[in-house]
Amino acid sequence: MEKPRLIASDVDGTLLGPSETVTERTVSVVQRVLADQAPFVLCTGRPPRWIAPIAGPLGLTGYAVCANGAVLLDIGRDSVVEVHGLLEPTLLYDLAGTLDKALPGCRLAAERVEQGPPDHDLRNFVIEPDYHNPWGDGEGRVAMRGEVLGKPAIKLLVSRRGMTSEEMAGAVRAVLDDAVDVTYSSSGGLIELSAHGVTKALGLADVAARFGVPAESVIAFGDMPNDVEMLRWAGHGVAMANGHPEALAAADEVTGPVTEDGVAQVLERWF
Repeated sequence: MEKPRLIASDVDGTLLGPSETVTERTVSVVQRVLADQAPFVLCTGRPPRWIAPIAGPLGLTGYAVCANGAVLLDIGRDSVVEVHGLLEPTLLYDLAGTLDKALPGCRLAAERVEQGPPDHDLRNFVIEPDYHNPWGDGEGRVAMRGEVLGKPAIKLLVSRRGMTSEEMAGAVRAVLDDAVDVTYSSSGGLIELSAHGVTKALGLADVAARFGVPAESVIAFGDMPNDVEMLRWAGHGVAMANGHPEALAAADEVTGPVTEDGVAQVLERWF
């Protein structure tokens, strides 16, 4: 492609490797991108509260597409600009009943974001007892299911010990059809449910429209199934060599693994 006018990148497994830090080489090329007035957009499954530790070292103050496309965050102002689809409590209860049948023994968690007037009772992340997070437990308010499902959520997360995320997604998609979008960003027994049609591609398209940049001038990087729609939407989709087969199949190009600065390898062609 010609020199991209907007760069979008997943975070975990794409910008961040096992060390959980951004390398000097990646920081350097991102700084050159920003100096060239090209927006660099984080597109991640992470919630807004997990963006600052990544954006800070990279010097990013623009937009981040969070929660797999459900939330658009203004990093510099630390404020939510847009919410693309919510899972309302009625739907959450219906989903929970179906999930119990498809994945007996599963545990649920709800990711939320504040909108409008301050809600002092809102907890951003509420989890059932024994909910398991493959990135490490210890975050979230433990609550009974009624509290987990009782407020609108941007994502419903489902954990099931003893199963891979691939196995879980297959079982759930077979019964949920298109009621919600099902994806995952780890193989460690966790899937993520969003409102139907809410993907990273939706969030990235919103950002591109705000900058007046067409899809064909966007380059996107990713490594997991939750990146597939974004890789297909962008004019040039780049998968990491360490990526999931679904991401590799969706990409126009495969770059080096995250441990070899695969994102930087590509961007250094132009910046």
